[in-house]
Amino acid sequence: MDIQRRHLVIGAAHGAAAAGLGLAGLGASAQTAAGTGGAAPATIRLGVAQPAIGNPPGFYGSSISIAHAKGWIEEEFARDNTKVEWFFFKGAGPAVNEALTTGQLDIAFQGDLPAIIARSAGLKTKLVLATGIRSNIYLAAPPDSPIQSVKDLRGKRVAIFKGTNAQLPINRLLEAHGLSEKDVRVLNLDTAASKAALATRDIDAAFGGLDLITLREKGTAKIVYSSKNDSAIFTRQSHVLVTEAFAQKYPETTGRVVKAIVGTARWASDEANRDEVFRIWARTGFPLPVWQEDYAGEPLRVRFNPQFDPFLVARYRDAVDQAYKFRLTRAKFDVDPWIDRRFLDAALKDLKLETYWPVYQANGQPLGA
Repeated sequence: MDIQRRHLVIGAAHGAAAAGLGLAGLGASAQTAAGTGGAAPATIRLGVAQPAIGNPPGFYGSSISIAHAKGWIEEEFARDNTKVEWFFFKGAGPAVNEALTTGQLDIAFQGDLPAIIARSAGLKTKLVLATGIRSNIYLAAPPDSPIQSVKDLRGKRVAIFKGTNAQLPINRLLEAHGLSEKDVRVLNLDTAASKAALATRDIDAAFGGLDLITLREKGTAKIVYSSKNDSAIFTRQSHVLVTEAFAQKYPETTGRVVKAIVGTARWASDEANRDEVFRIWARTGFPLPVWQEDYAGEPLRVRFNPQFDPFLVARYRDAVDQAYKFRLTRAKFDVDPWIDRRFLDAALKDLKLETYWPVYQANGQPLGA
C-alpha cells in the first residue's frame, strides 16, 4: 500500500481582511477542483488552521488532531491506496480560506468566523462535523499590570488575532463589559507575535488560548480572565468542512473521513483516555499540566462532541449575525442549509453512537433541563 502522510506548513497573511482575500466572485477554481464523476480520489487534501509543531509534526485541541496523531484517517484509506496530505497554516483560518478558494484543499478544520466570512463571500462549503468546540479564551497581562479584569482594558493596547474563531467571542466579551474594539487599542497579532509582545511589554494585554497559561508559568504574565468560569458563549467553536464539489463527487470518501473522526471523538471522549489525549497534545509544545488545567472540571464528552446540537447551531447563527454587525461580512446567510448532517448521522448510526454525546439547548443547558 502506498499511504502517504504529507505535511506542509504554509504561511499566509492573516486578519479579517485576509480572511476574505480573493473570495469575491469566486467560483471556478474552488468549485471545479474536484470535477465530476464517481471514482475514489487518489489524494485527500486536509487543511488545518493551525501550525504544525514537533517532530513528527502535530496539532492539538480537537478530535481531528488525535486522528492525525494516531494515523486513523490514513488507516481508513490504506486498502484504497489513497494518499492523505495534511496542510498546516500559520495564518490560521484566513489562510485556510485562501487555499480553499484556489482549490488546494478538499476538507478543512477551522473556526467558525473564517468559515462564515468565506461562505458569505460565496465559497461553496458544507459543515460536516463539529470538533474543537467550547475552547476556552484567556486574557493575560504583565504580572505587575494594574489590569485586573476585562473592564480595565479601556484605552489599553490589546492583542487580538483577527479573522480567527477567537474574534467574535472576544467581541461578545468586550460588549458584555460595556466595551467594544473601538474602546481599546487593538493590535492584530498572531499567537507567536502576541506572546512575544506581551513578554516585552509592547502591549498591555493579550487575548488568546491556553498558550497564555505557559506565559504565566514562566512568570512573564498573569491570567486576568478565563472563559472557564463564564458563559459558554464566550468560548470558541470549530468544525470540519468539505468543499461542495468534493462532497458531490466523493460522497463515500467524505463519509469515511467523517466516520474516522467520529470514531476518534468516541475514543477521546472516554475519560479513561484523558491522560493519553493530553500526552499526545503535550508533544506539540504545551506541557501536560497546562492541558489538565484547561480541561479541569469539563467532561470530555462535552469538548469532543461532534454534533451540531441546538447550542452549537445557535452559536453559528449568532456568529453570522455578529460578523455582519461588526462589518466583517457584507451579507448574512442561513446556517441550516450550510450544515450537511448526512455524513455525521450515518457515522453515528454505523458506530451506534446516536445517544452517546449530550445534547444542549440553544441556551447552553442540557436537553431536558
